[in-house]
Amino acid sequence: MDELTFRSKDRFRWSWHFAALVGVAAAAAGARAVHDFGAAGLAWAIGGTAALALPALLLRGRWSTVGPSGITFHRPLARHGRTYPWHEIQWLEVYATDRRFGEFRTLQVHFADGRSRFLNGLVQDRTHPSPGFDTDVRRVRNWWELNTDASARVEPVRQFRDRITVTVAAVLATLVIAAVAAVIVFR
Repeated sequence: MDELTFRSKDRFRWSWHFAALVGVAAAAAGARAVHDFGAAGLAWAIGGTAALALPALLLRGRWSTVGPSGITFHRPLARHGRTYPWHEIQWLEVYATDRRFGEFRTLQVHFADGRSRFLNGLVQDRTHPSPGFDTDVRRVRNWWELNTDASARVEPVRQFRDRITVTVAAVLATLVIAAVAAVIVFR
């Protein structure tokens, strides 16, 4: 089997409406800087934006490699990635959640020590369309099944944090804030 590589920066597709929104916002900010501070203000605005945008552009590319030695998670600006051998990988599952703009799916890797990570670059949602997502998941699963014993593949026990959805957390936070506000107001 061939080694698989999933790169997050290859999955992002700029949309015209997003690029137009960024362009309009930049033009408005530039006009405001020129109006309020003159040419020097515009130079500071452009320099500050470049200083903030450059690290974001350099740090955006994460990728994962799946091969005979295991799964390697690579980070930007790092010489070598962190490889997790197949015997340390306990379970693979597709993590899916509904977001404001549609469903988000990625592959979650569970390790024998109880930790888990999402596989960088293997993502499917509206901004990261991936028609071959299910095929890629099956290919990763084939690598895992080929290199592990069936007795080592154990689905992890769900923890409390796995049962709390974003909606439940928001409701609980609202109740706590309301209780604190009531104590302060009616003290």
